[in-house]
Amino acid sequence: MPNIINEEKLDFKDVFLLPKRSTIKSRADVHLQREMTFRHSKRTFKGVPLMVANMDSVGTFEMAVALAKHGVFTAVHKYYTVVDWKNFAVDHPNCLDYVAVCTGITEEDNRRLSSILQAVPEISYIVADVANGYSQYFVESVKNLREEYPNHTIIAGNVCTREMVEELILSGADIVKVGIGGGSVCTTRLKAGVGYPQLSCVIECADAAHGLNGHIISDGGCTCSGDIAKAFGAGADFVMIGGLMAGHDECHGELTEKDGKMVKLFYGNSSRISMEKRFGGVAKYRAVEGKSVDITYRGSVEHTLFDIFGGLRSACTYVGAERLKELPRRATFIRCSQQTNNIFGPPV
Repeated sequence: MPNIINEEKLDFKDVFLLPKRSTIKSRADVHLQREMTFRHSKRTFKGVPLMVANMDSVGTFEMAVALAKHGVFTAVHKYYTVVDWKNFAVDHPNCLDYVAVCTGITEEDNRRLSSILQAVPEISYIVADVANGYSQYFVESVKNLREEYPNHTIIAGNVCTREMVEELILSGADIVKVGIGGGSVCTTRLKAGVGYPQLSCVIECADAAHGLNGHIISDGGCTCSGDIAKAFGAGADFVMIGGLMAGHDECHGELTEKDGKMVKLFYGNSSRISMEKRFGGVAKYRAVEGKSVDITYRGSVEHTLFDIFGGLRSACTYVGAERLKELPRRATFIRCSQQTNNIFGPPV
């Protein structure tokens, strides 16, 4: 007998942050840096808790170099070789505190991870990344990773409910990636009918994680800096972004001209182009759950990063949070029926 949850769940588009009386004089007085110590690894992160997604075109070494100097984290995609990682570590040793090596759950993934961590022992973050984090096999994989790498900070996901956040943290994950189907090039909600509105997902999963001294990443659904602010206000420790970072110099992919504009290709990890590129095609037992889009060329990623920083500082001043870590305590969400006035077209 199917069950129906009648309680309404909310996405970023359904709410605003309510402004409150503030004593902050200027956006420049807002501190975006955070310091977090993780449950299992006991390691400490110091920086701005934004995280670039481990997607082929955006989770690149070039992106990591550009963002690490601003204290921003990059989850590096899993298609770099051991030699690539060695060269990166030699050329950019100061970036290693702001990168994670990503892995899947196959034996081949485990061998590759082991080889990279032996070659570059300075890496302290591991992302165990699968589309469906509800598999018991994935839970066992996280347990094995914790046993194998007791001093590394392990990020695991994706899930979207409090029960599974608790399961993964108790199994050895320090940080859990939460969000299913909300990404700009993800079509899981259409193909599989599975998902969870991201704002409610973050609120509920953060509550579960923080009760166990764990942390979460809000992954997917952010279309602008205001959405990122809402994710932090809902309790996210990190916010992962992909589409907002696409189309820049630091992204992989050839710069081409289309309809008079310079563009770069951006695609999901479960898109047809990704599976053809990495596995020679789409396996007969699965569906394509991602799409590819042409992103207008946007120049250096620093311009976008500073715009996001500015939006976050503005959000904090409106609610009276002098530090980003104070935003959840100062946040009140108000329901709305419309986000913007589009009389002269959509916002740009």
